[in-house]
Amino acid sequence: MNEARPNPDELLARVQAEEAKSRRGRLKIFFGAAPGVGKTYAMLEAARREKAAGVDVVVGYVEPHGRKETEALLEGLAIVPPRKVEYHGMTLQEADVDAIIKRCPELVLIDELAHTNAEGSRYAKRWQDVEELRNAGIDVYTTLNVQHIESLNDIVAQITGVTVRETIPDHVFESADDLELADLTAEELLERLAAGKVYVPAQAERALQNFFQKPNLVALRELSLRLAAQRLHLDVESARRERATKETWATAERLLVCVGPSPTTPRVIRTARRMAAALNAEWIAATVEPTEGAVGSPHAREAIAQHLRLAERLGAQTATLTGDDVAATVLEYARSRNVTKILIGKTNTMRWKRLVFGTVVDHLLEDSGDIDVYVIHGTPERLLHRGGTWRTEEPFTWRPYVAAAVVVLACALVAALFYHWRLSEANLMMVFLTGVAYVAFRYGRGPAILASVVSVFTFDYFFVPPFFTFAVSDTQYVITFAVMLAISMIISTLTSRLKEQAAHARLREQRTRALYELSRQLSSLSGSEFLVIAAGRQMEAIFEVEAAIYISHPPGPPELRFGQHTSIPAHPINAIVAQWVAEHDQMAGAGTDTLPNATALFLPLVASQSTLGALAVKTADISRLVAPDQRRILEACTSQLALALERDQMAMAAHDAQVQAEAEHLRSSLLSGVSHDLRTPLAVITGASSSLLENNETGETTRRELLTTIVDESRRLSRMVENLLEMSKLESGSAAPNMQWHVLEELIGAALARTRNDLAMDEVHVQLPEGLPLVRADGILLEQVFINLLENAARYCPSGSRVDVTARVDGSSLVIVVADDGPGLPPGTEERIFEKFFRGQGHPDSRRGSGLGLAICRAIVRLHGGTIKAKNRPPHGAEFTIRLLVAKDAPQVAVK
Repeated sequence: MNEARPNPDELLARVQAEEAKSRRGRLKIFFGAAPGVGKTYAMLEAARREKAAGVDVVVGYVEPHGRKETEALLEGLAIVPPRKVEYHGMTLQEADVDAIIKRCPELVLIDELAHTNAEGSRYAKRWQDVEELRNAGIDVYTTLNVQHIESLNDIVAQITGVTVRETIPDHVFESADDLELADLTAEELLERLAAGKVYVPAQAERALQNFFQKPNLVALRELSLRLAAQRLHLDVESARRERATKETWATAERLLVCVGPSPTTPRVIRTARRMAAALNAEWIAATVEPTEGAVGSPHAREAIAQHLRLAERLGAQTATLTGDDVAATVLEYARSRNVTKILIGKTNTMRWKRLVFGTVVDHLLEDSGDIDVYVIHGTPERLLHRGGTWRTEEPFTWRPYVAAAVVVLACALVAALFYHWRLSEANLMMVFLTGVAYVAFRYGRGPAILASVVSVFTFDYFFVPPFFTFAVSDTQYVITFAVMLAISMIISTLTSRLKEQAAHARLREQRTRALYELSRQLSSLSGSEFLVIAAGRQMEAIFEVEAAIYISHPPGPPELRFGQHTSIPAHPINAIVAQWVAEHDQMAGAGTDTLPNATALFLPLVASQSTLGALAVKTADISRLVAPDQRRILEACTSQLALALERDQMAMAAHDAQVQAEAEHLRSSLLSGVSHDLRTPLAVITGASSSLLENNETGETTRRELLTTIVDESRRLSRMVENLLEMSKLESGSAAPNMQWHVLEELIGAALARTRNDLAMDEVHVQLPEGLPLVRADGILLEQVFINLLENAARYCPSGSRVDVTARVDGSSLVIVVADDGPGLPPGTEERIFEKFFRGQGHPDSRRGSGLGLAICRAIVRLHGGTIKAKNRPPHGAEFTIRLLVAKDAPQVAVK
């Protein structure tokens, strides 16, 4: 018995999809064919039922249009006050998304999903507000008419004669979790309109004369019913897939739509979108770029970019292909992506040109094989040019063609000179071919073709008998003219193509070199400051833009780390957009529908674990940056920068962890190294204390000696513990010096006062000249250095020894010397004595030391930017020299 088992990949994908959906709020759309069918009324009724069931329901924005029945349903529902926006002297109301998220209800009502927000709002469209609410985990009820769906825009315009400007992308409609159809017949809707239940009388009269005509309403109702049926079919298919356990579903059909600069392309794209929706198929929008560079004029390239953005909004994948043969390139890509249907617009090519050269459509039909090709006859849609006029082609200019004619004239003069010298006709032809090659190189293909034709006629008219006429006496000249024209055309075509390829190769080489330089610099640098500066400069070089980089510092706003020299930070809204982009991981700003009032385009710096900030780029022509190919390069650069910053942060975190580990290791080493030294004074203290307690007959002299021993050992133990703690702080880097101005005499005097008992049997001489500069240091730490040096001298020198403390100014350094006339240092230990736990062997009392005193001295002096060295001094004794830098701004000590 074969037991059906679910496909693990499908099961995992389904679980992941359900998990992702569970984190978002649910969207329910109340859908209708036209205004007045009762969408808002049905939404409010459903909301009241949810409230009666205990759901926390609030009204974010509802437009009752003066309908009393609708206003009655609003009573009793909590309302979040709308946000008021001043616009051209009017006060507009918009849904307050931030207030709704702060209120955090279970369900919010947002009417009119396709509404365009007032200028200055966070998003350009209301559906984007709804997406943010869903991302916050809030369920949304909303309303929508069929004419507001992007893929149906052209069909609605054909039916009603009205072009609807407010539309939503199809993927928003498809992402709805539930769809409720509010339906009325055309007669019922017209009755409601006449009764004033849809618009006020004056507005209703205008509607009856235009949009609200019975044929329009019937057609719109059919569209809405069909769309609702398609949505229901998708739900049924989804349910069938969940229950299908015995067979694997076949690969769905995939569509490819060819995108060019033609004004008919938008209709082809929308047709492809509807066909893909009907077939439940993936679809791709692709454009072909020749290997020698971008096609056509700047206006044509802008038109292609707009068409690709339209396809993206409608849910298509976009691709920019490279190849000289458009049909072959499209077919090769289609076969690599398993495309089953290709859609292309019908071209209006002259018949003779089509017969001679063929068209892309002809080549696709001939070579498509088993791939279906659909040729769509499109209605031209004009593209808005930034200058304010509607155009798709660059204005024609005669200057290159006049220059070509001048070059041909110059060649004719040179040829006339050669003819006068009785040179052969082949030499004359070479002169004209040289001119054609120059025109092709200098002015391009069109002027070169003109130069080719004019050169042939000029040669015929002036240099072939009979002269000054186009008649030819010898028929062999016809072959000469044909060959000359062919060679001229070939030379002009190849020369202009070679020039274009060379220019494009230089552009690609520059961009590749810049990208490589960005990658190389980011991989070799460390430190976020250096990474940001290097990346910002490279971005400006690659894209020829102004760039600014903002780095996040939660919970505060992002910090501008690069771009202070640009005009980007001058606009206050840009900092707000940078913070929004860093928080939401989405592109926004100029050229997009999100926060379009910004003066720059913002992209998030998304790393593998978090978003680290935002990149802003500004240029006069922002459309070239939001084109799909340029946007992919921008995203690649931002990804490289984000990963480099994340790598640097991880390296810093690893370094901090290593420092902490070393600090812990140091603490354990210190404790294990001085455990014996700690036990020794404790044992002495314990023994002396026990003797005092157990022997009540101890004499006064013995009792005083025991107490003195306890005090001395307690002090030694205290100093040892202080040394341990001080060394631990210094080695772990947690000791931050409190730098203040100090008088050197006071620091040395305090150290002598604390060590007077240790130096009681020695001679101490202090020689400090007048006018010594103040020392900028941590007084407590520097005093500890002098204490340790004096204690070291007392420990290793015999009683009655001489200890000298002197100071002087040597250039920019303050030199302090502590010297004694004791036994000195063992040869070769001048550096080792500053190591931890190293002890000298010159005196029996050396066992009392822990070997940390001089190590602490060196650590403190280095913390102050100075040096300490030790050496023997003749004839005997040791000398410790401290050098500290004298600050140029050191205050002067007033002398009275």
